[in-house]
Amino acid sequence: MNETNPTVTEADLNAFADGLLPPDERARVEAWLAENPEQANMVAAWQAQNASIREMFAPYETSREGDRDLVMPIAAPVPAATSRRLLWLSTAAASLAIFLVGAAVGHFGPPLLMQPELRLTGIEALPRQAQSAFTVYASDVRHPVEVGADQEAHLATWLGKRMNVAELKVPSLQRLGFQLVGGRLLPINGTPGALFMYENAAGQRLTVLVGTNKENTTTSFRFASAGSVETFYWIDGRLGYAVTGEISRDMLRQVADECYKQFSS
Repeated sequence: MNETNPTVTEADLNAFADGLLPPDERARVEAWLAENPEQANMVAAWQAQNASIREMFAPYETSREGDRDLVMPIAAPVPAATSRRLLWLSTAAASLAIFLVGAAVGHFGPPLLMQPELRLTGIEALPRQAQSAFTVYASDVRHPVEVGADQEAHLATWLGKRMNVAELKVPSLQRLGFQLVGGRLLPINGTPGALFMYENAAGQRLTVLVGTNKENTTTSFRFASAGSVETFYWIDGRLGYAVTGEISRDMLRQVADECYKQFSS
C-alpha cells in the first residue's frame, strides 16, 4: 500500500472489480491502482473473468411469467387440502429448480471452472504451483527429491521422457553458488512436469519448475510473491519455467537469467 491511499484493502479491490463501490470510493481505488500497476493488472484479470462468466450465462438470464408467485407469501389461510397441494407443488418446483441447477452446473460447470485456469495456465497458475512445490519440498530434510544429483543424466532422461521433451536440460547454477540436490516428477496442470532443487553453502534452497504450456505462448520475465517466497517465471513456446526461493529478488533474478540462457541454448 502506498502513502497516498493507505487504506485500500483486498476487499476494496474485489468490490471495485465487481462494480460495488460508490463513486467516491471507486475514484479513490482507481487512483491507487494507477500507482500500483501489478495490482491493477490483477484487478483487470478479475474483471475479465467476471465478463466471461456473464457472457457465458447471458442467454439463460431470462424470467418467466409467474416467477414472482413462487416467492410471494400466501396472504390468507387456505383449506388443509389446498395447503397440502401447495406444499406438493412447492416441493416439486424446488426439486425441479435443483435439477435444472445441477444440469446447468454439469453442462457448463467444467468449462466455466476450467476456463480461467486454462486462460491463466501460462501466467498465474505456474507461479502458484511453483510456490506450493517449493513450500512442500524445500523444507524436507530427508526426502526433498526423488532422484539425487549423483544421477543427473538419468534425472534429465527420465523427466524429459515423461514430459515428451527430447533434451530436457538440468540447469547448472554452480557459478551462482548453488549445487544441484536432485529433482522429481510433478503434476502441473494435469500433465507431467519437472522440479529441480538446488542448495547453496548456507543451506538456502531454491527450485526450478518446468511445465508444459498448452497455450504455446511466450512471455518475458514476470514476478510473483507469496509471503517470503519469491518467484520469477516466464513462458517460452510449449514450456513454462519458474524459479522459486526464499532469497533476495536480485539473486533469484540472476538464477532465472542463468536458467533462461541454458534452457534456450
